[in-house]
Amino acid sequence: MKGLLKFITCGSVDDGKSTLIGHMLYDAKLLFTDQKRALELDSKVGSRGGAIDYSLLLDGLMAEREQGITIDVAYRYFTTDHRSFIVADTPGHEEYTRNMAVGASFAELAVILIDATKGVLIQTRRHARICSLMGIKHFVFAVNKMDLIDYDSSRFEKIKREIKMLLAEFDYESVKIIPVSATEGDNITKPSMHMGWYKEETLLSYLENVDIDSVDGEKGFTMPVQRVCRPNHTFRGFQGQIESGKIKIGDEVIALPSNERANVQEIINCGANVQAADKGRAVTIQLDREVDVSRGCVLASGCKPLVGNLFTVKLLWMDDTNLATGKNYLLKIGTKKVPAVVMNIKYKIDVNTGNEVSVDSIYKNEIAVCDISVSEKIVFDEFSNNLALGSFILVDRLSHMTSACGVVLHRLSRSDNLTWYTMDVTRKQRSNQKGQKAKTIWLTGLSGAGKSTIANEIEKRLFAVGKHTMTLDGDNVRLGLNKNLGFKEADRIENIRRIAEVAKLMNDAGLIVIASFVSPYERDRVNAKEIIGSDDFIEVYVSTSVEECERRDVKGLYKKARNGEIPNFTGISSAYEVPVNPNITIDTSELSIEEASDFVMNELRRYL
Repeated sequence: MKGLLKFITCGSVDDGKSTLIGHMLYDAKLLFTDQKRALELDSKVGSRGGAIDYSLLLDGLMAEREQGITIDVAYRYFTTDHRSFIVADTPGHEEYTRNMAVGASFAELAVILIDATKGVLIQTRRHARICSLMGIKHFVFAVNKMDLIDYDSSRFEKIKREIKMLLAEFDYESVKIIPVSATEGDNITKPSMHMGWYKEETLLSYLENVDIDSVDGEKGFTMPVQRVCRPNHTFRGFQGQIESGKIKIGDEVIALPSNERANVQEIINCGANVQAADKGRAVTIQLDREVDVSRGCVLASGCKPLVGNLFTVKLLWMDDTNLATGKNYLLKIGTKKVPAVVMNIKYKIDVNTGNEVSVDSIYKNEIAVCDISVSEKIVFDEFSNNLALGSFILVDRLSHMTSACGVVLHRLSRSDNLTWYTMDVTRKQRSNQKGQKAKTIWLTGLSGAGKSTIANEIEKRLFAVGKHTMTLDGDNVRLGLNKNLGFKEADRIENIRRIAEVAKLMNDAGLIVIASFVSPYERDRVNAKEIIGSDDFIEVYVSTSVEECERRDVKGLYKKARNGEIPNFTGISSAYEVPVNPNITIDTSELSIEEASDFVMNELRRYL
C-alpha cells in the first residue's frame, strides 16, 4: 500500500472542485450510509433539479450552499485499497485566495481544475503560482466539464497546450493532464464511455499510484525550539518538533544563533525516553551542558542554517491594505517572532505572463519579491534547503491579521561586515552630565493643529530651566535630511523612520528631542516608538479638528488641497489615523498658546 498522500483541489471559481471530490467519494463508495442518504436528501432542494449535487459533501457552510461556491477550506480523510488520502478542497474565488494558500501550505500534490468551456483563466494561473510558491512539485490538471463541450478532443488538446505553456515557468517533478466531467463522473473513478480517445488512467487511479517521493533537499537535523522545560533544578530540556533529519543520544548539536555546541544526553518522546527520533516527532531534548537556548533558537546537527537579519523573499500578499516599502510587521519563521520591515520591493510577478514588473506597492493577491530586514539576527534557511526555516508569515502589528506568507530565497550579506561599535561614554553618562532624562516628545496631529507652535514654546520653557533640547520640525527636516522624499505612502513611511532614527541618536547624546510631525499612520508611529524605545517615547496627540485647522489654514495648504493642487493631503484626500493610546491629548481650538503650553508642560512633568 502506498503512503499517505496530502493534496489540494484548486482553480478558478465554479470550475467544479467540490463536485469532483464529492463524486469521487460517492462513486468509490467511501461514504457512510448516513452521509450518502443525507447527500441524496439535500440534493432534492439543491441546484440540480433533484439530481445529486456532489459539491454538498464538501461545501458545508450555509453561505457556500446559498452561493454555490467554496469559501473556506474543507478537509476530507479517506482510504482506498491502495492508499490513504487527505484532501483540502480550497476556494476558487479571488476574495478567498488566502484560504487557498493555507490549503496549499500542507499539500504534496495539487489537483488544479480547469473549466473546458473557458480554458486557463487568471485565477488558474494565480493558484498554480501559489502552489509552486508553497513548494508543491506534483501537479494534476483536471480539465472539467467535458460534457458541456460534447467531449471534444480538439478542445482538450488546445487547453493541454495552454497548460504546458504555463508549466514552462515552474520547477516541477510530475504532471498529469486528465479530461473529466465532475457531474457525470467521466474519468474520475472509472474510464469514460464518452472519451474513447483518452486511453490513460482515471484521476483516482493516478492519485493512488503517483510517486511523490523525491530527493529531499533538506540535509541534517534541525529543531526550532518551541519551549524550554525546567521542571526542577536538575533538568533543562528543549522542546520542539523535528523539522528535518534525525537525532540520537550522543550526537553533537549546535545551538543557533549562539553557536554553542553540546551533546545529546536524553531524548523524550510522548513521555518516554527513546534512543533516537526523526522528522515530524515532537520531542524534548536534554543536552550534556548548559547552552544559551530560548524559544526561537534552533538546534542543528549535520548542517548549519543561516543566521542574519537581511534576506530576500518571495511572498503572497493577502492583506486588504497594500504593502509599501518601509512598513513594519511581525515576522514569524520557525518558532521565532520578530519585528520586520520590508526594505525594498524588487518586483511583482505578473499573474498572466510571469514577467517581473517594477512597482512601488503590492496589493491583495499579488506575488512579489522583496528584501526584508528584521530587528535582530535570527536563524533561517533557503526554502529549497529547509521548508520550516525557509517559510514565514508576516503579521500586522495592529490588527494581528496575517498579511502575507512567503519563502526565503537567499540571505543578503550586506550587513555581515557591520558591527555596532559600543562607545565608552554611555547614553546614561551623557544624560547624567546634562542632569536630565533623555526623551523624545512626539507631537502628532493635522496640519494647522498647533504642533509646531507648541513644540517651539515647550523648547523655550525647557531651555529656560537649563535643559538641553533639540526640536525636529516636519518642514525643516524635509528641507534638509529628507529633501529627496515625496508624499507617497512609501515616502511618508521612510520620512518617519529616518526621523525616529535621528531622534534616537539625539537621545543617545543625552538630549530631549521635541519632534513635530503630522505622522498620520498609526503603524508608523508604532514603528517610531519601537526605534526610539517605548520608555523614551512620549506621544502627544494635538487633537484639533480638521474644521478648526482648515479655518486657520496658516500655510494655505487646505485651500490648495481642496482645489486639487496638493494630492494625498492629510485630512482632505488622505486619512489621519487617530492615536490609539497617546500619553497626552490636547485640543488647541479654545486655548491660547500660553494655556496650551501650560497644559502640556504640566503633563510632561510625569515623564521628564
